Amino acid sequence: MAARTLADARRWTSVGTRLLLNAATGLDETAFAAPSPLPGWTRKHVAAHVAANAEGLGNLLHWAATGEPTPMYASLEERNAGIERGAALGRTELVGWLRNSAVELDAAMSALTPEQWAREVVTAQGRAVPATEVPWLRAREVCVHAVDLDAGVGFADLPAGFLTALCEDVAGRRRTRPGPWVVLTATDSGDRWELPGDGAPAHVSARLPDVAAYLTGRAAALPGAPALPDWL
Repeated sequence: MAARTLADARRWTSVGTRLLLNAATGLDETAFAAPSPLPGWTRKHVAAHVAANAEGLGNLLHWAATGEPTPMYASLEERNAGIERGAALGRTELVGWLRNSAVELDAAMSALTPEQWAREVVTAQGRAVPATEVPWLRAREVCVHAVDLDAGVGFADLPAGFLTALCEDVAGRRRTRPGPWVVLTATDSGDRWELPGDGAPAHVSARLPDVAAYLTGRAAALPGAPALPDWL
């Protein structure tokens, strides 16, 4: 599996943003307020989360551009309150926030110099990473949550390179946590991921989009695959 690049992540962010905005724009007020596949969240919660994420990642880019430490969110409580406020907005205002925050984040990315991209920032999970990781964090958000809007976008609509990078990322995180022993093979790409864990290994083969959905908890267990703990 080839290592993902900054250019890859920015390209995937653009694709995911387009899919997300198209899906959101196609929802009327009633559909937007309906439950999403994510427990306890409506589609409006999903959209508000993605919009707030753009602003939070923009804080990290400000950190990279200026050297001034700027956390994504002041606190977890503030983050959650912002999502709830966004979920209470009307459709037009929420879609506008989703679109405008994405445009502003893209402009901030385009303004960074190579030196600024190399600066270290700290994610909302407390990980110290170079700013070059920010586009990947955004690509994950817009691509996966485009699916979570449940408005016509599926994992099969996402770029194959993104899906491979996503599986690698999620599998790496899962290897550090308790769970079942699973060996996954993507039949259409030949990629393979092993999640060492409890019990005898379960060998599962499926198409790459289905593997990505399984690893991220966005689909029922694949045939022969055990249920996994939450991804995040």
